[in-house]
Amino acid sequence: MVETKECSFCGNKIEPGTGKMYIKNDGQVLTFCGSKCEKNMMELDRKARETRWTQKHMQEKALRTYTKEGDEEKKVIKKKSEE
Repeated sequence: MVETKECSFCGNKIEPGTGKMYIKNDGQVLTFCGSKCEKNMMELDRKARETRWTQKHMQEKALRTYTKEGDEEKKVIKKKSEE
């Protein structure tokens, strides 16, 4: 079975046969869906959580807005995590 990978920067899925793979000297493997993600991470040293168009930013933003609504929703979240 062919395996899809996830972009190390934006979090999007990478189809087999596409994207770029970068291997650091310490053995860490980074996969990128395109040159946009590669340049933002490697050359510009940007954080995915702070870059608006990435999936990781959108997920974190959703978590922040969901937990800020009020104390009642925070209690519901805590109850769900305890179960």
